[in-house]
Amino acid sequence: MPTFDVVSELDLQEVKNAIDQAQKEVAQRFDFKGTDASLELKDMSIVIRANSENRVSAVLEVLHGKMVKRGVSLLALDAQPVKAAGGQMSQQILNLKQGIDKEGAKKVVKALKDSKLKVQPAIQGDVVRVSGKKRDDLQEAIAFLRGQDLEIPLQYKNFRD
Repeated sequence: MPTFDVVSELDLQEVKNAIDQAQKEVAQRFDFKGTDASLELKDMSIVIRANSENRVSAVLEVLHGKMVKRGVSLLALDAQPVKAAGGQMSQQILNLKQGIDKEGAKKVVKALKDSKLKVQPAIQGDVVRVSGKKRDDLQEAIAFLRGQDLEIPLQYKNFRD
């Protein structure tokens, strides 16, 4: 019986590359001169610092552009509010989301069941395994899930006949 897994994984190397590219652009751009703007990856979060909230949001826009170019979904970013970071500095923390939580897995299962496709989804930890009788049914399920707005970045792995 053919199966595939629906997962939500982040390519950390691409995230690091996007941060490096954004850091280089911020260092070179004239409108960021003297703002002490910086980006830093700590564990599973990105810390953006600058001397005003407007500069923090401008750095965030640069980062978003670089992440989209590198193929990293912006849905994987959980942005916290901008806070004062001592002195005149402001900072924003972006947590990186990885894995499908229970709520997200339930949304995926419900969407597949409501679609009336001939597939059986099953939650297995932070993975949703989808099985069906025919390969075409699974390909339809992947196409259906790509068209849905489930607010989590999804990838499809381990497609087996």
